[in-house]
Amino acid sequence: MTPAIFGLSGTRLTAEERDFFREADPAGYILFGRNCETREQLRALTDSLRELHGRERLFVCIDQEGGRVARLRPPQWAGYPAGAAFDELYRIAPASAIEAARANAEAMALELSAMGITVDCHPPLDVRQEGAHDVIGDRALGSEPRQVAALGRAILDGLARGGVAGCIKHMPGHGRSSTDTHKEMPTVTASEAELETDLAPFRALADAPIGMTGHLLFTAWDADNPGTLSPTVVNAVIRGRIGFGGLLLTDDIDMEALSGSVPERAERAIAAGCDLVLNCWAKMDDMAAIAARLPALPDQGLKRLEQALKGTQVRESDERAADLLAKRDALLALAGRAA
Repeated sequence: MTPAIFGLSGTRLTAEERDFFREADPAGYILFGRNCETREQLRALTDSLRELHGRERLFVCIDQEGGRVARLRPPQWAGYPAGAAFDELYRIAPASAIEAARANAEAMALELSAMGITVDCHPPLDVRQEGAHDVIGDRALGSEPRQVAALGRAILDGLARGGVAGCIKHMPGHGRSSTDTHKEMPTVTASEAELETDLAPFRALADAPIGMTGHLLFTAWDADNPGTLSPTVVNAVIRGRIGFGGLLLTDDIDMEALSGSVPERAERAIAAGCDLVLNCWAKMDDMAAIAARLPALPDQGLKRLEQALKGTQVRESDERAADLLAKRDALLALAGRAA
């Protein structure tokens, strides 16, 4: 099995993709708006991926946080608020915010699982910092680590109730980013003591099934390599100080924060200790080179992958979603906010 998550070019598999994926046997796939046209089409697409590999519990992921980061949007799919909505409610009614976040995530998961999606790259546990770039911005669940962890736990629980595995991101923390990692690499000069704030939510949720790295340079830990490509950050910080033992995948290695060719980045990420490489843009040359250059996913990675997908479920539509969304909206209204 190739230790990679690959993107798809369109709303159905091409003949070239079908042949390549059958041979390369990637660990899974990621979906974007370009792959999602209608409910019937999307379910047919994910069914075709499971049939191709003969794996019912296949890693099929999506970025569905809500707000500006949502690949499935109305009118075909429900609308979900960004993390800031739950942050605002938490400040006046913490228990209500936790319940609203859980209900929102469960409704989201019911919709995703009906589409054959088993993993949501959500929640971001990045602690919001004053003056940072808005690449995180309203996606953040707050600026206080304990609050971020509490809301993050509620989201993971809600997703699991709906049959979807959550993925905490972006380890070891993206909240101090001064730039957008899609375009360039941020350098974080905070001290180790200051970075304890960033680590705290990840440490509290270290038992999450899946985690994602961030492409930031932390001078306190490794002045030469961004987190995704740093053995020190991956092993000493993420596996060590945070204590994360789940399946670890990179953020998209196509991002301009990283240097070198895409296959070179993939090799460096796996060498640094990441389990899986995320390659989103369905460029056949890059995917083929990654498959050719990476070693097979080792037994430990296979066990982590199997454990991550253990509670996932592909189901038909569930009428509970409407009630959950109504509950969410009633709770958010306490803060004078509509979903």
